[in-house]
Amino acid sequence: MKNLKKANNRKPTTPAKIAKNKKNGAQKGDALLRKELAYLLKGGGAHVHFMDAIEGFPEGKRGTYAQGLPHTGWQLLEHARIAQWDILEFSRNPNHVSPEFPESYWPKTPAPQAVEEWNNSLYSFRRDLGEMIRLVENPRTDLHRPLSHGEGQTILREALVLADHNSYHLGQLIDLRRALGSWPEA
Repeated sequence: MKNLKKANNRKPTTPAKIAKNKKNGAQKGDALLRKELAYLLKGGGAHVHFMDAIEGFPEGKRGTYAQGLPHTGWQLLEHARIAQWDILEFSRNPNHVSPEFPESYWPKTPAPQAVEEWNNSLYSFRRDLGEMIRLVENPRTDLHRPLSHGEGQTILREALVLADHNSYHLGQLIDLRRALGSWPEA
């Protein structure tokens, strides 16, 4: 009974206080979500990270097809780079124009024309992944608001699409390296 009297004597909660409490709870939840998204984009939880599959790719096999597999290492790296760049730019630039799909999402040749082309693609892949992670980690980025220039897409959705896309092609890279005899088996 004593607790009931205390409860009855409390001032009613105002809509502003309710909104503030919801916002604080959402901020805590958003912080955890941002942390998990960054972890996922970095390859968290996977046995192998994307960069592990790419960085050790033998130079002489980057343009080699393996029997039964549709792409070379160069094609997979460059495709992942182009798609990641497109997702990043769409996420942060309302004036971005995506390349023609699917032809502009794949390199024209099975091998890079020079070592520098491979290295530049690798550098750009890392840089753009870091940019997407920074975008997701930034507390000022509204993960849930539909992008003004999209059709209902949000930063949250784009980050998940990117993680999913990179993961899919990571599996292809490992299959390719195994088929080419260049994957270090544990």
